[in-house]
Parts: sequence; C-alpha cells; structure tokens
Amino acid sequence: MRQAAIAAVDLGASSGRVSVARIGPAGADLREVHRFPNAPVRAGGRLRWDVLALFAGLVEGLRRGIGLTADLDGVGLERAGLDSVGVDGWAVDYGLLDADGELLGNPVSYRDAGTSSAVAAVLGELSPDELYAATGTQLQPFNTLFQLLARRDTAQSAAARHALLIPDLMTYWLTGELRTELTNASTTQLLDPRTADWSTDLAGRLGVPVDLFPPLAAPGTPLGLVRADLGLAQRPQVVLAPSHDTAAAVAGIPADGDDFAFVCTGTWALVGVELPKPVITPASRAANFTNELGVDGTTRFLRNVTGFWLLQECVRHWREAGDDVDLPGLVAAAADVPGLRVVIDVQDPEFAPPGDMPARVRAAAARVSGVALDSRAEVARCVLDSLALAVRRAVRTAAELSGRPVRVLHLVGGGVANTLFCQLVADACELPVLAGPTEAASWGTVLTQARALGAVEDSLAASRTLIARAAPPVRYTPTPSPAWDRADHECPTAEHP
Repeated sequence: MRQAAIAAVDLGASSGRVSVARIGPAGADLREVHRFPNAPVRAGGRLRWDVLALFAGLVEGLRRGIGLTADLDGVGLERAGLDSVGVDGWAVDYGLLDADGELLGNPVSYRDAGTSSAVAAVLGELSPDELYAATGTQLQPFNTLFQLLARRDTAQSAAARHALLIPDLMTYWLTGELRTELTNASTTQLLDPRTADWSTDLAGRLGVPVDLFPPLAAPGTPLGLVRADLGLAQRPQVVLAPSHDTAAAVAGIPADGDDFAFVCTGTWALVGVELPKPVITPASRAANFTNELGVDGTTRFLRNVTGFWLLQECVRHWREAGDDVDLPGLVAAAADVPGLRVVIDVQDPEFAPPGDMPARVRAAAARVSGVALDSRAEVARCVLDSLALAVRRAVRTAAELSGRPVRVLHLVGGGVANTLFCQLVADACELPVLAGPTEAASWGTVLTQARALGAVEDSLAASRTLIARAAPPVRYTPTPSPAWDRADHECPTAEHP
C-alpha cells in the first residue's frame, strides 16, 4: 500500500457524514470528521430534500478533512490534505437541471405520495412480468421510473435537460462533470442489469425520457479536481464511488469468501446475497427481489425490508408528545421484555408514511394476535422481533432463489450498535452474524477510490481483507429456538399468507 488520505461522503435519509480514511504502511483507519442532519421538508404540498443544505454539509466536511493533520492511530501517515473524495447516498430520487445546468427546484422525496397513477399507467401498458423481465428490479411505487412518469407533464420537467440522481448531483456540484454512476442507475427500474445499460426499449414504450440522464460511468472512474470556486484550501481528486449507499456498504463488508448473506441496516434493511450475475426469473419476481449492480461486475440480489424506520418514528412521536425517550434506552428496556409475544408484518404499507407509529404497531399487534402492547418497551420488542423475522425470510428466500449457500450473515450499518437486534437476527436466521463495521458504506467508498488511485491492491477481496483488519466485526452465535419457526408460520404476509 502507498500513502493516501481519502474522504467518503455518505448521505443517508436522516443524516449525512464525511469521514476520512488514512491509508499507510501500517494499515488503514477511518475517522468521521463531520455529521449533519438531513430531513425532507414539506413545502408547496410536496415532501422535498434540502439538497443545498446537504451540499453545504458536504463541503464543510471536506474543509475539516483537508485540515486533518494528526497521524491516525499509527497508520503511518502524518501529512495534511486529501487525495480524493467520493460520494454515496440513497437511491431513486433525482434533481432536474435546466439548459444552463441550474437546479430546477429541490428534489422530491421518495416518501412523498403521488406516484400511484404512474404505477397504474405502467401496469396498464406492461405486465409485472414484462417489467421485471426488462430490468430485474423489484416493483416499488417510489422507483425513479414512476417518479419521472408522475411528473412528466409539469413545467419543471418541460424545462429539464438533465436528470441527476442525488449522489450524482453532489458530484456535479463538486466538479461540473455530468455522469450517472452505474450502481445507483440500477435502482431506477430503467436499467438492464445484464447489459449494464439503459433499457431503451422499455423507456421508449413508456415514454420515459431516459436520455435526460448523463452518460453511465462505473465506480472508480476519476472525474477531475474539486472546483476552485468552492474555496477549499486544497482541490482533491473526485472519484466516482459506488454511489448507491447499499452498493458501497456491500463493497465495505469484511467478507472472507462468497458464501455470505448481508444485511445493510438503517432506515431500510437491505437483505440479500452477492452474485456474479443477475437472477431474473418468475420466482424472483414473485418474491419481489431486485438485481442491483455492484463493484467489479457483481450483482446485489436483494429485497428491501423495512428497517429501523418504525423505531425511529416511534421515538420521534414520543418525543413530540413530551416524553424523554432515546433509542439506546428503549432497546435496553426491550431486552427485558419476553420475546416473540407477537410479530407483525413490517412490510405492510401502513407503516410507510410518517405519523403515529406506536399506535399503528399496537393496532397491528392487536389485529394479528389480540396482544395488547402496554408499554413503550413492549412496542419496541415487537418491532425488533418482527424485523428479525423479516430478515430471516429474506435471507432464506435469497439463498433458495439464487442457489447460493449461506454459512454466515454480515450485518453492517447503524444496526451494528443494536446488540439485541444483532442477536435476534442470529437466532432467527440460525446463522452466525458478523456485525460491523457500522460505516461499511464509507469503507466501500474509500476503498473503491483507493483502488483507482493505486493506493491498494486492485481487488475487492484484498479490500475486504484490509477492512477486516482495520475494523474487525463482532461475532454473534445463534441460539436456535422453535419459537421462530412458530412465528414464521403464524405471521401472515403477502409472501407467507
């Protein structure tokens, strides 16, 4: 390895963060240098992202990263400055630019209502089987395809000359270069993962202006220096990260071999396996599994499972009601509640919008089994048990549909800090869980850049070995119980009626 200082910008649905990795003769380490909030804003009847505030947080993080001079935990690098920066973030949402390259309004959030008519119109033109056969993408009403169609007749769309997914918008503002990064493009339901190119036949048939998107580019593509007019003390190189945060997180998994499943936790839990090619079959469509592109030509075969959104919304609601509630304390209390009293379908659309989540969870529990959840801890335990059951189902379905044997489950992201959840997942799946790193997406973003710079061996396996040494995961050994089999049998869902 040669010396390098690399910044990773990771944009999540609730916060953004900038981390700096120092790579040197003694290894690598990662330090968060700036964290800033991110929340959609209700304005003009729409739920929108404040992307200018996001970009301001990004630039401030780079400013702090450039000034980082201390040797980081003995990795053998003491000089200041950054060699490169890359950006990852959430999928499907986009901003529109006019002919002058100016943003035509803040992007609409995927949690905004208003795409149902577009979904109906698409399914009136194409069957679900035809749509899936063209893109291998799970059918979700917030996919970019439906967003574009729902707003096709607006004045903003008429003035648009470019569409940029959120990480690509940040990269454009950093460099002035227009690109569409491949891993995030594969979430739009407009890309054929077998060819790694736009499905132009599908787009043409539906009248989707796919030519609004700039040229596709693979992760690891250098784009040039940060713009001088941003006023930074240094202008590091910008390198395309795997800009979908799940692609970055899977690249940041410290896996040894390929017989693993992954759970990337956050607002969502992305559960699946890494494969050499897509799985596009009637069975995978029926199970609502998606095929998303990863680094080095890999495919992430996964299902979106509702993640910590339910708990986050519960905490938010209780706090707004004046209660002093924090998530770690709530989880600690939930650990003292008997498990598997009742499980609910966390995938039910009733849990998708913001609102009084505790009331919805209690109502669902009463509806499923007649159990009354009297305390906040009981609500939290019901949610955590139900999330673990949803992960179990997704892992087993992924293995069955792909033919990939799974001997270990890697859990990364914010859920790593939730030790109760990690143990519940191990127990439910009857697999050892290796939890960590929390900032897997940042590690994946960093190591993709490091490979492009020639700072580390140009191999995904070598990058994962480096991460395992720098951030060793914590092992959770399963304690199987027939109670999970009963819960799996008794909790009805669309997949398990």
